[in-house]
Amino acid sequence: MLDLKIINGMSVKGEPIEIGIKDQKIVEVAPLVDGEALNVIDALNQYVSYGWIDSHVHCYEKMNLYYDFPDEIGVKKGVTTVIDAGSTGEDNIKDFYLLAKEAKTNVLALMNISKYGIIEQDELADLSKINEVKNKERIEELSDFIIGIKARMSKTVVGNNNVIPLEMAKTLQSQFDRLPLMVHIGSAPPKLEDVLSLLESGDIVTHCYNGKLNGILNEEGNVKEFVREAYQRGIVFDVGHGTDSFNFNVAKEAIKEGLLCHTISTDIYHRNRENGPVFDFTTTLEKMLAMGFSLEATIEMVTKNPANTFHLSSKGELAVGMDADITIFTLNEQEKKLTDSNGNELLIQKCITPTKCVVSGNVYEIGDSYVDL
Repeated sequence: MLDLKIINGMSVKGEPIEIGIKDQKIVEVAPLVDGEALNVIDALNQYVSYGWIDSHVHCYEKMNLYYDFPDEIGVKKGVTTVIDAGSTGEDNIKDFYLLAKEAKTNVLALMNISKYGIIEQDELADLSKINEVKNKERIEELSDFIIGIKARMSKTVVGNNNVIPLEMAKTLQSQFDRLPLMVHIGSAPPKLEDVLSLLESGDIVTHCYNGKLNGILNEEGNVKEFVREAYQRGIVFDVGHGTDSFNFNVAKEAIKEGLLCHTISTDIYHRNRENGPVFDFTTTLEKMLAMGFSLEATIEMVTKNPANTFHLSSKGELAVGMDADITIFTLNEQEKKLTDSNGNELLIQKCITPTKCVVSGNVYEIGDSYVDL
C-alpha cells in the first residue's frame, strides 16, 4: 500500500499525471496510478510539479542583516527546498545546521568563505577572516548540509581587496571534486570582466539581470561580449532577484539576445519579503513568465536545473526513486502589477498560486498557516 497518492493532477505540459509515494520516495508516476494509499490528495486538475527549489535565500534567523525563517519562505509558499546563499561562515554554520533541522522545509546551505558570514556588509574586506583550513574542515564535517560556497564580489563587500577573495574561494573549491561556487555580482570594483575571467563551467553568477553599471549590458544596452563568452563556456546564470538586483529591461534584452538564466531564485529575506519587491517565490516566477519564458521552462529552472547545478541527485524530477517533494499549484488569468528592484512596473495577466506541497512525503496546505495532514 502506498503512503500517499496524488490523483487528478496535470503536468506542466498539460498532460494527466498521478504520483505514488512510499517511504518518502516517489515510487510511481503515470497518467493513472492504481492501488490504495493511506492518504490521497485530489489535485483537482491543478498543476503538479516536482517540489520547487529556491537556490538563493537567507534564512538563518539569528542574523541581523539578512535573515528569515525557512518555513516562512519555504513550505508556506510552496517551496520544498531552500538553499541559504552564504549567510553563515565556518564559525556559525554549525549552529545554523542544527537550527535548520527543525524546519519542515528542506534547508541546505552555501557556506560563506568569510568566518562569520554576513554579519557585516563588508565581510570580505578583511582577508584574515578567510581561513582555508577551517573552511575545508567545516565543509567536510557538514557535507550533507553544505552543498557549495559563496563569495560576494561587489565594492561594499570586498573593500580594497578587488578579486583576491574570489581567488581564495577558487583555491578552496579546487580541493573538492564537485563543489559549486556561487558568486554575487554588484558594483565595481571588482569589475565584472575580472570576476567572470576567474570563473569556470559550473560556477554560478547570481543577480545576473541586475540594473547596475557593472552589470551584463554595455552602454548601448546590449550584452557585453565577455559576458556572452562566459555564458557560452558554461557559467551558470542565476536570477537572485533581491532588493536591488533584478531589472525588467536588463532581463528582456538579455533574454532577447539568448542569454537565458539557468536558475530562478529570490534572494529573499524578511525585509524584501514583507516590503517587496520580492514578496515570495511565486512573484519572481510570475516575472519570469512575463519575460517570455513558458511555464514548462520556468518550472524546470526551479526544479531540474538547480538540482543539477548543486548536484542534488535525488531531487528535481518527477521520477521513480526521487525524494517525495511535490508542489501543486494553479495558473490563473488575473491582472497584477509587479515591480522590479529599480521601481519599474509591469502589468501581468497570469498569476501562480501554490495550493499544497509535499516534503519527504509530508503534506502541507499553503496559506497564512499550514498544518500536517
